[in-house]
Amino acid sequence: MRILYLDSSEIWSNNLARGFQANGHDVLISGPINEENLLNMIESFNPDFAITVGWGAEHTIEKQEIIRKSMETRKIPLVYWAVEDPAYTNNWSIPLVSKIKPDLVFTICPNTVHTYRRLGFPAYHLDFGYEETVHQPTTSCSEYEVDIAIVANAYPDKLSEYPNHYRHRSLDILIRPLLNEHIRIDFWGDEWNRMNDYFGLEIPKEWIHGFINYKDANKVYSSSKIILGLQNYPDLLTQRTYEILGSKGFLLTLDTPGVRENFKPGKDLVISSSPQETIQRIKYYLNHPDERLEIQRQGSKAVQAHTYKSRANQIIERLIKNGIIKSRLSNTVGLGNLIHYGENHNKTYQVQKGDTLYKISKTFNVSIEDLKAFNGLTSDLIFVDQILKLSKDIN
Repeated sequence: MRILYLDSSEIWSNNLARGFQANGHDVLISGPINEENLLNMIESFNPDFAITVGWGAEHTIEKQEIIRKSMETRKIPLVYWAVEDPAYTNNWSIPLVSKIKPDLVFTICPNTVHTYRRLGFPAYHLDFGYEETVHQPTTSCSEYEVDIAIVANAYPDKLSEYPNHYRHRSLDILIRPLLNEHIRIDFWGDEWNRMNDYFGLEIPKEWIHGFINYKDANKVYSSSKIILGLQNYPDLLTQRTYEILGSKGFLLTLDTPGVRENFKPGKDLVISSSPQETIQRIKYYLNHPDERLEIQRQGSKAVQAHTYKSRANQIIERLIKNGIIKSRLSNTVGLGNLIHYGENHNKTYQVQKGDTLYKISKTFNVSIEDLKAFNGLTSDLIFVDQILKLSKDIN
């Protein structure tokens, strides 16, 4: 199956998109779109459906109109995954779906499913997850070997704008008590240097490390002794909850219904319901490494039900059950192709594991004979990471 993934962000291109690939589907990641290149993608790739996620650079009002028009004109089914719910359902998600008119809507918030259905959109719950090839255990890295770490953005402006947001409780239970006791936390993420007024004390500059690449976060999770995991809602889980456990990190998070519904406290992860409990948990588990390692082992096992391969499969099944696509195609086995559209699209391609000339020929609508001619091949033999010319006008 061919899936057009309308996104240009590093995060979304490296989780759900790879989940579709893991299910054997070929995925074309659009990058920045305009009317001309989107139509070119549709014509050259011939997708079975398109999907777009959240709130990003490809969701300006102008681009929403381009997406809707292009999908309607070429009769390409469109899926939208609302990952900004429930905080921005009314002022973002509803206006967006009203504009792009998706054939199917998914939301991370079960309580907003009926909101979309009342608007006439088939809608279902789809939670966050983790991508096995990105957030996986790694060998310990010395620069990330700290006692207590957090990977998150601080969002001081949002905290000021929304004084009743649940994230305040997360910070008050997990972060503030440690700072008050002068217990070091190593911060990765943006704007923690702007949180001194919020906490009423100065976070030492050497504790703050700033932005970390999304694909490098697992190094922190796998190397640090304890990872603090903020929650944004009592009934939902953040994406990082799954990613920390997938990376075999030791997670200390809040005691919420959402955490308890999905994982077993004291077995898969550790929870806290008060500042005092946070201090107790920190001191105990720093002094009991064997128990810490057992919880890490069990947590990494428990989270395996929440891969993006599984989430992608849920989307496909709903598309089929709703009659939006007919059925799975016979070639959806093994690992699919993950293709990034760009200046060299339809010009060069890096061979991936499981590729054959036949598969590449079908994906890019280039004959096997032309592929051989463009690349001076005397047989059908190709190898992983080989760069193939897909057009004769490459020097």
